[in-house]
Amino acid sequence: MQALAVEHALFRDAVRAFVAKEVTPHVLDWEREGEVPRDLFQRMGALGYLGLRLAPEYGGEGCDFRYTAILVDELMRCGSVGVPVSVMVHAEFATRVIDRAGSPMLREEFVRPAATGARIGALGITEPDAGSDVGAIRTTAVRDGGDVVINGAKTYISNGTIADFVTTAVRTGPPGNAGISLVVVPSDAPGFVRPRRLKKLGTHASDTAELAFQDCRVPLRNVVGHENGGFRLIMQGFEGERLVLALIACAQMRLMLDEARAWGHARKAFGRALLGNQSWRHRLADCTTSLAAAEALTREAIDLHVAGAECNGTISMAKLFATESALDVARTCAQIFGGMGYMEECLMARLHRDCLAFTVGAGTSEMMREIVARESGFLPGAGDA
Repeated sequence: MQALAVEHALFRDAVRAFVAKEVTPHVLDWEREGEVPRDLFQRMGALGYLGLRLAPEYGGEGCDFRYTAILVDELMRCGSVGVPVSVMVHAEFATRVIDRAGSPMLREEFVRPAATGARIGALGITEPDAGSDVGAIRTTAVRDGGDVVINGAKTYISNGTIADFVTTAVRTGPPGNAGISLVVVPSDAPGFVRPRRLKKLGTHASDTAELAFQDCRVPLRNVVGHENGGFRLIMQGFEGERLVLALIACAQMRLMLDEARAWGHARKAFGRALLGNQSWRHRLADCTTSLAAAEALTREAIDLHVAGAECNGTISMAKLFATESALDVARTCAQIFGGMGYMEECLMARLHRDCLAFTVGAGTSEMMREIVARESGFLPGAGDA
């Protein structure tokens, strides 16, 4: 255990140095450009950061989720949520499901270049009429000889404009959860269209797009796992996604509290520092308490996840509490900045607006509450013999 702690510390130091040199100085440019540059993926791939949880036989590192947690923590130090979002969508969301369930041919074609950053991935699930309700997706995939032909649309797809492949949820069977498959769609596939890049309130360094499939033809071998077996794979992937969102929210709270503390000591009003007022000290103390509770719950969820234990309820609680707490902390920390907290040039302002998507991504807070309620036996009939 002590040797593992040393490994984790060395990994953290290496990532921290990389972020300080290669990421933080450029984030404002990337936010203006609306995307993370391809060469960042390639540099991170060369260092093994994109393949942390991927199989070594396909270029990965074979590590557990604790290394991903360290990577997220350190990437968040750059002050731009869009950077870790883009990296995690590629490495954790779009690629890992192929590594878990794809055929050897599919893993060789997509996982290996994804681990090096040579090919960038996106995850295509959300549709104009289907978000949290994955079983309601309408994009169809129909067999035609040795291919599948896909028709439909996706929206709010992170990495959508820069992706070389999209791990896409499609309907291959009857309505409901049992008729869903996952198919890897290369961006050069005939009939794959990117109608437009979407403009967001925050996470500007992470591009987001609408995607369309117009008689889009891909080989049948691009189906991940078994036909009509996609829903289970998506639900398994959501555990990692929700843990990432909980980690991002915790790291964001730490950043915001650091900014609020520094400003509260430096800014004078009515002859004394803002933190000379007990009310502000107590408000930030409440925020610090929320952060500590969110971190403890997130650590518990990570421990269960790494151990392979049943932890859907705990992960959902961690994601719910951390992301909702981040919104409250953001409002308080922005308030102490006064008018400066509303200026785009102010880091606190950018941190504030970036929090707004936390309670929606990887499942809304309402969905998290429903999962917790179900896992806790609160649904009607759950206590019946």
